[in-house]
Amino acid sequence: MDTPHTESVFRGLRDPAVRHAARFGARAATLSRLAIAGLPVPPAIVLPPEVTAGFAAGGAPDAGLEAVLEALGADALIALRGSPPSRDWGGPRAILNIGLTDATVETLAGRIGERAAWDLYRRLIQSWGAGVAGLDEELFENALYDRLKLAGVEGEEALDAGQLRALVADYKAIFEDEGEAPFPQDASDQLAAALGAAAAAWQRPAARMMRAARGAPEDAPLALIVQRMALGLGPGCSGAGIAHFADEATGAPELWGRYLDQAQGMDALMGLRTPVLLSAAERTRLGQPGRALEEREPEVAAALRAAGEAATEALGDVHSLEFTLESGALHILDAVPARRSPRAALRIAVSLAERGTITRDAALMRIDPRVLDDHLHPQIDPAHRRDVVGRGLAASPGAASGQIVFNPEAAMTLHAQEVPCILVRIETSPEDIRGMHAAQGLITMRGGMTSHAAVIARGLGLPCVVGCGELRLDARARTVTAPDGRAFREGDVVTVDGSRGEVLAGAAPTIPPELSGVFTTLMGWAGAVRRLKVRANADTPHDARVARRFGADGIGLCRTEQMFFQADRINVMREMILADSTAARQQALDRLLPMQRSDFVELFEIMRGLPVTIRLLDPPLHEFLPVSREELRALADEMDLPVSQLIQRAEELHEFNPMLGMRGVRLAVTMPEIYQMQARAIFEATLLVEERSGMTVIPEIMIPLVSAAREVELVKSRIEAVAGEVSHEHGRALPYRLGVMVETPRAAIRAGDLARSAAFLSFGTNDLTQMTYGLSRDDAGRFMRDYVNNGVFREDPFHLLDIDGVGELVLMAAGRARETNPQVALGLCGEHGGDPESVAFCEAAGLDYVSCSPFRMPIAQLAAAQAVLRQGQVR
Repeated sequence: MDTPHTESVFRGLRDPAVRHAARFGARAATLSRLAIAGLPVPPAIVLPPEVTAGFAAGGAPDAGLEAVLEALGADALIALRGSPPSRDWGGPRAILNIGLTDATVETLAGRIGERAAWDLYRRLIQSWGAGVAGLDEELFENALYDRLKLAGVEGEEALDAGQLRALVADYKAIFEDEGEAPFPQDASDQLAAALGAAAAAWQRPAARMMRAARGAPEDAPLALIVQRMALGLGPGCSGAGIAHFADEATGAPELWGRYLDQAQGMDALMGLRTPVLLSAAERTRLGQPGRALEEREPEVAAALRAAGEAATEALGDVHSLEFTLESGALHILDAVPARRSPRAALRIAVSLAERGTITRDAALMRIDPRVLDDHLHPQIDPAHRRDVVGRGLAASPGAASGQIVFNPEAAMTLHAQEVPCILVRIETSPEDIRGMHAAQGLITMRGGMTSHAAVIARGLGLPCVVGCGELRLDARARTVTAPDGRAFREGDVVTVDGSRGEVLAGAAPTIPPELSGVFTTLMGWAGAVRRLKVRANADTPHDARVARRFGADGIGLCRTEQMFFQADRINVMREMILADSTAARQQALDRLLPMQRSDFVELFEIMRGLPVTIRLLDPPLHEFLPVSREELRALADEMDLPVSQLIQRAEELHEFNPMLGMRGVRLAVTMPEIYQMQARAIFEATLLVEERSGMTVIPEIMIPLVSAAREVELVKSRIEAVAGEVSHEHGRALPYRLGVMVETPRAAIRAGDLARSAAFLSFGTNDLTQMTYGLSRDDAGRFMRDYVNNGVFREDPFHLLDIDGVGELVLMAAGRARETNPQVALGLCGEHGGDPESVAFCEAAGLDYVSCSPFRMPIAQLAAAQAVLRQGQVR
C-alpha cells in the first residue's frame, strides 16, 4: 500500500503554517516559532498527521524521504520525534542518530573523534532496536554491563574507542540474532522503518487508552519531526542540558539548570553522571563543588540567557530550553513552559505584560483565580516533608500550626497567653465564634463547604478543614485519633492546611502571604476590566476593614446575628428570647438597640458611603440559647430565674426542623418588635454618621427567607413606620433601600411579585441550593464525596453553583423581577459568590454584583474580569 502523500505536504520549520499546534503538534509549533524568531534551532522537516496515519495503516515511504534527507544534509544524522497537539498526551519515543552505518561511522570519527562516533553508533542501535525492531532493551543493557565488567570500569563514559567499537559489534550481533536480520546499513531504510514504528506505536490500544485518560480523543493526530542532529558528543565544549530562566517558587528571573558533558537529549536529568549546574549563583546556593557552566564557558551562559529572552518574546511566556552544545555552538532542541508556583505564575504574567510581551488582558487570563489563595494566606513551604494524619474538605485556605484545644474557652485562654492553637470540634455552632477568633486554625469532624465552620472560617481568613471524619474525636478523653492509630492530646501540636484539606502532625514552616507588588498590580488591571461589582460578606468592623483592603464595592451581606454573640451581648439577647411577654421582650431590645447602633455606625464609617446591605435577624432563636447545664445555670443566676423555667422555655422553642421553622421573616411576622429595633438602630446610625462626617449613607435593609409578597409588604410597612418616626425625631429625611433575600424556590418563582416592593433582590444560594436539592448543607459532607466520585454531581453543589437547577431558578427570577421592575438591582450573596465558575454565570446572567467572604473577594474580582474578557475575546 502506498503512503497517500507527496513531497509538497512536508514542511520546514520556518514555514508559518507549522506554527499551528492543532495540525502540526505542540513541539513542532514551538520549534517553528523559535526558528522564525532566529533562535539556533537545527533544521527540520515536519510530516503532517495524514502522512503519519498512512504509515500507521501500513504504507511504505515513497521517494519523498530521499528529499527529506537531502534537505537536511547528505551527511547529517537525523533525530525523529513525535509532535501531538498536546504534550500531555505523550507520544512515541525519540530515535536519535539515524543515518549511522558501518561506513558513515568512520567518516564521522574523522570529524568528531573515534570514541564519540562509536558511542553515537552504539546509542542508535540500542534505541532503534528497542523502539523500532521491538527488541528487549535489557539485552543491550546486559551486553553493556559485560563490557564494563571486562574493562574493569563502572560507567560507559570510561570505555575507550576500541571498547565501544567492540560493544557495537556485540549490539549488532544481538540485533541480528533477535531481529532475524542485520542492522540496516542505509539511512533511508533506517528512517522509513523508524517512521513506521512511531506511527504504529501511536495507534496501539495501550497508547490510545493512555492519552484518553489524559483527556485526548482516541483518534488524536500525530505529526512527526525529522530533524538534523546536534550531536552533543565530540571535541570542545559538547554536551546537552536543560536551562530554566525563572525561579519556580517566586518567578524571579534566574538562570539555573543542569548540563552534562558528552551527552544527548535529557541525559543530564537521567542520573547517569553528576551534571554541571548552569549558574554560579545556583552552585553557591546548593554548595556543589567544582565550577558551574557559566564559570567554565561564560560565552555559552551568555548565549543561553539571550536565547531564553528571545524565546520568551517569541512564545509569549517564560520557557525552559532543552539544548545541545556542539563544539561550543548552542542548538535549541525544544522549549516547554517554565514550571512555576502560583506566586511565580502571577509575577511572571505581570512582568510579561509590563514589558509588553503580552497584553494586560492576556496576563489576566493566564491566572487561575483560585491560585490567588496562595497570595492571600500563609502556605506550607513546598520543601517541607508532610506527615498527613487526616484529610477532609478544604473549607478555608491557608496554613497554621498550634496546640490542639477542644473548646472555645481553651482557645481563648491560650490566645490570652499568646500561644497559637488549633480548635478541634465535632462541628461548630454560633457559640464557638469567640474560640474561632482566638484560634489560628479549625478542624471539624462533620460539615460541608457551607457549614457554619466553613462559612465563618472563610470570613475570618482562618485555615479550616471540615468533614474530617477519618479522625476520631473523644471529647471526654480530650484526644483525637488518626486512621493510623496515633493519638493527639490537648496541647499536642498539629498543622492545618486548609488549602489542601489536610491535617499534619507537628508544626510546619509556612510562606507568608504577599498582598502587595504584582498582586496589587494584577487586581488593579482586573478592576479596570470587570463589570460585575464584588461586595463582601462582612459582619464585623474587622471584616469590613479587610474588605476595604481588597477593594470591596460595598458590603453585600452583613449578618446581624453574628453581632449578638459577643460576650457583652449574648445574655441580653437570651433575655429577649426567653421573655414571657412583649413588654419584657421590648425591655431587652431597648438594651440591645445602642449595641446594634454602634455596630452599624462603625460599619458605615469604615465603608465611607459604599453600599452596606444589612440582613435582619435570620437564624432560629434556639441557636442563641446555652446548651450545657453549666451555661443554663449561669444564665438563670443572671436573670434571677429558676433553671427549670429556662429549660421549659428552651423546650418551647424547640423545633424538629429549625432551618425551615421560625426564622428569618417569620420572626418579623410573629415578633415584629425585633426587626423594628434593628431598623431603628440602622436609621439612627445613618444619621449619626452623616452628622459626624458629612458623608451620605444610604443603607440597604434585606429581609431574609421570604416566600410570599405579603411577607415583604408587612415588614416594609413596619420599617417605613420606624423610618418615619426617626425622621420626625431628627427632622431629616432618611433615604434607604429595602430588599429581599431570595433563598426559597417559591421566592425565585414569584420574584416578579417580590420586585414590586423591593429595590433589590439578593440570591442567597446557600439556602436556595439546600432547599432546591432537599440537602442539608451541614450534613451533606458525609456522603458528598461518594456522590461526586460516582458522577451523581459534577461537584459539591454548595461549592460550585448548580447551573442547571439552582442557576435556572436564578435566571427565571432575574427575568421575572426585571420584567416587573426594570430598576431592581440583582445580586448573589451565597458562598458561590467567591467561586470563579459561579461568578462567570452571574456575569452571563446580567446580575449587578456578587458578595463573598472578604478573603475570597480577589478571586471573585479576577473571575469577573475574565468573564468579561471571554465574552469579548482577549485583547
